[in-house]
Amino acid sequence: MQIMKIINKFKFLFSLSIVSFLMISCSSDGPEVEQPEKIYYDQAQRRMASKNFIGAIESLEAIESRYPFGKYAEQAQIELIYAFFMNGEPEAAHSASEKFIRLYPRHPNIDYAYFMKGLSSYTSDNSFLVRVTDTDLSNRDISGAKESFSEMSEFLTRFPESQYAPYAKQRSIYLRNMIAKNELATADYYLSINAYVASIRRAKYVIENIPNSSQTYRALKVLETSYEALGYVELLDDVQKIINTNFPERDDEVKEANSSWSWNLLKKPKRSNIFD
Repeated sequence: MQIMKIINKFKFLFSLSIVSFLMISCSSDGPEVEQPEKIYYDQAQRRMASKNFIGAIESLEAIESRYPFGKYAEQAQIELIYAFFMNGEPEAAHSASEKFIRLYPRHPNIDYAYFMKGLSSYTSDNSFLVRVTDTDLSNRDISGAKESFSEMSEFLTRFPESQYAPYAKQRSIYLRNMIAKNELATADYYLSINAYVASIRRAKYVIENIPNSSQTYRALKVLETSYEALGYVELLDDVQKIINTNFPERDDEVKEANSSWSWNLLKKPKRSNIFD
């Protein structure tokens, strides 16, 4: 009888140790329990609402990797574009835009992807220092601005009636003027070293390839100075006629009327009806 009690006690202790081991294992860093797709999506919405974009990216990427064919997969990917951009990761936003365009070319919000692709290409003027000091961005490397201008032009060609078209037009005007200013900043340098042929080349590029920019008058003045220095009398006479006809009251360089860009215009796209 005493032996049976000992055996039963041993069995109880053994069972208790097994249960304790399992409880400890479950509370340790074991495999992560997979959450339903909607929980991840709702979590991402709450995080974006509180401007926790890092957390939102984590939730949206979880949907992308765990539920690639799920109900929220497409929406998660397009919202990743927005989350990356708002988190200050324009390169990631640009890549996410390209990926979305490649995977879902017929999506209802495909215009948003094209718009964000163009916007993400050039965001240097979003920095606090640039806005506060009113830095002249035309003197910097603007290869990104040229890419952005090209992509915005593609967007406007594809989606002229898009709700984002007015913003894209405003941005394109700003970029076009900046690119023109960059070309003329180089032309001014050539003038300073008496390299008049090179300055003429830059000014002509602005007039012929960037029409209707705010820098047309300035480009004509570069031509006027260069032709006069080189003794090109006929060309000088022609350019002065153009200036007098088109800019009769302009004595100084045209300044941009409005090169500002409102960064509050962006809103992440609405969800498709399948989520209502």
